[in-house]
Amino acid sequence: MLTSGAEEAMRTFTMLFAAAGCVSGLALCAAAPASGDARADPAAAGVAAQAVPPRTAQLTPQAAPQLRSRPPTAKADVDVEIIIAVDVSYSMDPDEQALQREGYITGLNSPEFLTALQQGLYGRIAATYFEWAGASDQRVVVPWRLIDGPATAKAFTNEIAAAPYRRAYRTSISGALHFALPLFEDSGFHGLRRVIDVSGDGANNQGKLIVPTREEVLAQGITINGLPIMLKRPNPNTLDIEELDVYYEDCVIGGPGSFVIPIRERDKFKEATRQKLILEVAGLMPALPVTRVAAENPRISCTIGERMWEQRWGRGFDFR
Repeated sequence: MLTSGAEEAMRTFTMLFAAAGCVSGLALCAAAPASGDARADPAAAGVAAQAVPPRTAQLTPQAAPQLRSRPPTAKADVDVEIIIAVDVSYSMDPDEQALQREGYITGLNSPEFLTALQQGLYGRIAATYFEWAGASDQRVVVPWRLIDGPATAKAFTNEIAAAPYRRAYRTSISGALHFALPLFEDSGFHGLRRVIDVSGDGANNQGKLIVPTREEVLAQGITINGLPIMLKRPNPNTLDIEELDVYYEDCVIGGPGSFVIPIRERDKFKEATRQKLILEVAGLMPALPVTRVAAENPRISCTIGERMWEQRWGRGFDFR
């Protein structure tokens, strides 16, 4: 049985994030069926957020005190291990790159994020930040770091801010996921959940196909969340697609509590990034059901990026 103090803590946590899915009209969406109102904006409807189970166990209120007081293991216990994977392909113009980076810097230092951090069972997370472009182009900017309060959050974001900007060719989300997977094994931490946080402005057009790569990641109990950047009018010459948010929902994200927050306006960039970080740290998701649709009836082709590249350059691609 929980003590009165533990019960109060659980109630505080639930109340704090009851409205996490709706901030200043931000569009927040989860992967949903193609029929009915699956494309509706749950934030506009005022949907509440709900907790999702951790990777290692079904976390019940009765288990909370025991998990917090568990003797230290070889790896430091944290509430979540987060890999932040950001797109630096040439389709991202310098302004978008700056907005993307500043979004994570301000989000990780925001009072809302730091409050969410303290509400976890351990009150700390582990995070790493890397940039990606083509299938073999990934670069760690900030290695694994413990974030347990304002000082460590600031130190983490200072490392991001100090890194020089760069741009590279092609867009390989599958390459980013494949690069991220082994990073968890060498993190030095043990998280109740493991999350890959992917942001980008295009579909996969190089490397392995996205769906089998995603399935490989999900088989390890890892959640993939998405931040599709949709600031520019789609241009076929730059391999942009109009429904990038749908592509991310059906082809990229997955796992317990997975969600997509599309960014369509520049002034919403920082807010969207902050909101996504809060949901990831708190282990929350929109109340809409998460339904896997890509394998059965995707609303958009999960090989659209590869096909557009082939049509433009006339190079063959094996879609099997």
